[in-house]
Amino acid sequence: MRTVPETIARALTIAGSDSGGGAGIQADLKTFAALRVHGMSAITAITAQNTTGVTAVHDVPVQVIKAQIEAVIDDIGVDAAKTGMLHTTEVIKTVAEEIEQHKIPTVVDPVMIAKSGAKLLQDNAIMALEKELIPIAAVVTPNAMEAETLAHMKIRTLNDARVAAKKIAEFGPRAVVIKGGHIQTESKAVDTLYFEDGYQEFSAPLVERITDHGTGCSFSAAITGELAKGKSIPEAVDVARKLITSAIRHGIMVGKGHGPVNPLANLYREAEKTEVLEDLRQAVRLLEESSLSARLVPESQINIGMSLRDPESPNDVAAVPGRIVKIGNRVKASASPDFGASRHVASAILTTMRFDASVRAAMNLLYVPALIETCKRIGLTVSYYDRAQEPEEIRKREGGTIPWGTEEAIRRIQRVPDVYYHAGDYGKEPMAVVLGKSAREVAKTALRIAEAMSAA
Repeated sequence: MRTVPETIARALTIAGSDSGGGAGIQADLKTFAALRVHGMSAITAITAQNTTGVTAVHDVPVQVIKAQIEAVIDDIGVDAAKTGMLHTTEVIKTVAEEIEQHKIPTVVDPVMIAKSGAKLLQDNAIMALEKELIPIAAVVTPNAMEAETLAHMKIRTLNDARVAAKKIAEFGPRAVVIKGGHIQTESKAVDTLYFEDGYQEFSAPLVERITDHGTGCSFSAAITGELAKGKSIPEAVDVARKLITSAIRHGIMVGKGHGPVNPLANLYREAEKTEVLEDLRQAVRLLEESSLSARLVPESQINIGMSLRDPESPNDVAAVPGRIVKIGNRVKASASPDFGASRHVASAILTTMRFDASVRAAMNLLYVPALIETCKRIGLTVSYYDRAQEPEEIRKREGGTIPWGTEEAIRRIQRVPDVYYHAGDYGKEPMAVVLGKSAREVAKTALRIAEAMSAA
């Protein structure tokens, strides 16, 4: 019996092309891919654009825009669509006719001005947007400045956003989302949804990064992708808010201006997690297979950890749950590596990464003077910190010692060392820490130290 293949949701973006790859259809297609939606495009305009601005715009003839839309509808089908840059009245009317004729659920992103300040919508086209396209939209997603133009009012607060959303809804769309990135709130970005005569707010921490080119495009594309899957409007907005927060936080630092958001960030991070766990497994295997590693185990046992490249919290650092314990003249991991498994190792790694983001792994070892002398003899850079010098306010703070001590050791030699240590304090076991770019590198360094100590 032949199995029926699983169908995939289909989403169409009707928008301009950004030659810099940060906004427009390029951002939309990346967002669709991130949500596991098949993305299609109808290009309305070709822009010469980079991270600093738009230098030229060439409008695609309306008959070609119409042909692009009908080509994908006739063969592939469209579950949901979105509009972006529709430069002229003629383009808006053509797109509106296609959407209405084919009854496509559509998200309208009323793109008016680029982040650089370049106009992406002619002044005389705003009325066409209000009369032709917004009334037939499923969702309209203006930012605060665009909402001010459509609602004919100033927007400074969340209450202003609510009033404006309701005013825009009077044009006829099913829902309005006013994006909150430009609205004054306390360290939060709050999107205001007006839907079915009620309000919902979707908030996330405000991400202060300049990798925000394409934010609006990716946000509206994410809503479109979720609607194509059959999700409700509030569900789609919730997914979009989470995706865009991650996309800004892990944006791509290219160019001289505002770098593009990275809507594929979550997929990349999931793939990277697999790589980190495999690196850790190999590191643990190296330690378990060598009898040399047993002599490096302190009373509190050892652990080894490795971070993702762009960690958000200690949960982005993987280590060995239950640590690596000494059994006879060997060591054995208590469990397979996992993320969020060691607060102490994660703290050392995250502090180190503030000074050198490439140093993403660490392992604690037994401190004895001979270990430190061996490290110096084999050419490793060594530093230390004195726990007796720890400020009282740091000592009282839960988890404060390791970040303070790691930073002290780095500042002492004005660089990230290969190994740093402290000689202990009252009730605190002396400890050394090996740093490296990967867990395998750290494990190999530890075994190299153990071998050199044995040969001495």
